[in-house]
Amino acid sequence: MVLAPLLLAAGMLLRLPAAFTPAAQLTAYEHHPAAMAASHALTGTALLLLMPAAAVLAARVAERAPAWGLWGGLAVVSGLAARVFHAGADHMALRSAEAVGAAATARVVSETYGAFHVFSTLNLVLPAGWGVLAFGALRARVLGPVRALALAATAALPLGVLKGTAPLSLVAVAGLAIALVPTGVELLRARPRPRPAAVLGWGAAALAALAALTVLGRLG
Repeated sequence: MVLAPLLLAAGMLLRLPAAFTPAAQLTAYEHHPAAMAASHALTGTALLLLMPAAAVLAARVAERAPAWGLWGGLAVVSGLAARVFHAGADHMALRSAEAVGAAATARVVSETYGAFHVFSTLNLVLPAGWGVLAFGALRARVLGPVRALALAATAALPLGVLKGTAPLSLVAVAGLAIALVPTGVELLRARPRPRPAAVLGWGAAALAALAALTVLGRLG
């Protein structure tokens, strides 16, 4: 809840200088590969972290408003899965731009943009899910009116492959931060809390395991 909005904001700001269209995003990557690669990496990580964040928020809503928590959480997590799929398509497009150039990749993206995939059915589920979860959070008194409205504003985040940063993107990310970060801080401060040594130990073990799995995955 704390990291996801901050990482998403950083990713969106890094791609802000480039225009919104896929062709402009690919051209920006060709001229500024490090910044654009970092932007997409941060955004993809944020989308992944939003899944457990949304699940925890939905669980809190479900304590007082079971149906709103269930359906809002299911819609948001399902929609985020589609966004992670888009992030994978973004990654492939950027790699293609390295191999054959931005112009050729932009032409392929343009010609295949409307191709059907099973995740296409979830494109509008995420915006609707943010609204349902926000209303449920308000009804269950998990969020107040201002923060519930801020969460609903997250529905304005653009969907699709190779999308740049529009003014509505910044509004949506700001709303996400207003809604989730205070709740994340509240949960971090809640008792009982794990001992710092346990957090460091398990954190180090998790990072080591992740590094080992990454190496093994690349070797495979």
